[in-house]
Amino acid sequence: MGCGGNAAWCMAGIIPFMAATEGADLSRIKTIPGLRSGQPCIRGLRVTVWDVLDMLAGGMTEDEILDDYPYLEKADFPAVYAYASQVGRERVSR
Repeated sequence: MGCGGNAAWCMAGIIPFMAATEGADLSRIKTIPGLRSGQPCIRGLRVTVWDVLDMLAGGMTEDEILDDYPYLEKADFPAVYAYASQVGRERVSR
């Protein structure tokens, strides 16, 4: 993850938004009417972004989640984080 030319930000421990979501493939997050009540799901599976965030908030690691949900992939996590960040920023901007 780069600092986007903002060395002072990096030294202060602040990562610009673009660097934090760099490489995240948001096409992995799908909203399909009728699937989990239209909530954002990972790759059209029945696992929502919120499910994954709840598991992480509950103390599970990414590896533990992958063990419990073997059809998820490591690359799904950056998409979950980027999606949540985007939604959070949109809500704050309102």
